[in-house]
Formats: sequence, structure tokens, C-alpha cells
Amino acid sequence: MEIWINPACSKCRSAIGLLDDEGADYTVRRYLEDVPSEDEIRAVLERLGLEPWDITRTQEAEAKELGLKEWPRDAGARARWVTALAEHPKLIQRPIITADDGSAVVARTEDAVRDALGRG
Repeated sequence: MEIWINPACSKCRSAIGLLDDEGADYTVRRYLEDVPSEDEIRAVLERLGLEPWDITRTQEAEAKELGLKEWPRDAGARARWVTALAEHPKLIQRPIITADDGSAVVARTEDAVRDALGRG
């Protein structure tokens, strides 16, 4: 199990705390420092069953500078979104937990973290 975190994020710290409380075996990826490649982002999206715009933090200043709210959200624009996430990792929603069963969850709630633990 791996968790993508930003240590400054309270939801990330809460998720780590819950994983620790449950004795989970996991690795931490500080994705702002160890930036995921476009291939890794595509793989996580497939595991999540989501599109890149579904995991984009559109309220971030970088998102506003890029004009993401006006970008199309369709198959033709998918690659553009993935590139933006790889080039601006701060835009990636967090935390994301990839479970050992091949699935993944955006773990912003305790229930989502527990869901990932159940898949562990």
C-alpha cells in the first residue's frame, strides 16, 4: 500500500494517523518532491476509475493561472489534463492510497481510508 501525501495537508496527516493506528503496512510518497510521471498518473487514474479532472484541485492558484475551469472534460482533452498534473503536482487531489489489490482511493475521509485498509 502506498499513500501520496503533502505533509502540510491536514487530511494527509489524518490519513497517516489512521493508517498508523490500524498498524497498516504502507509507504509514503511525498508527491510534491517525488513527482509522479504521466504514466504513473494514468495508472493511478485507472486504479481509481476516475478521469484526471476528477482528481484536480481546481481552486489552486496554479489551476486558475492555467484556466483549468475552461478546459474541456472529454477523452480528447485527457492527455492535456494528465500533463498538467505531472507538471503541476500541487494540483493533484490528496491523499491518494493505492491498495495492494490493485485499487486506489482518494482518502479525504476516514471512511475512504478504512475502505483502502479493507482492500490492503
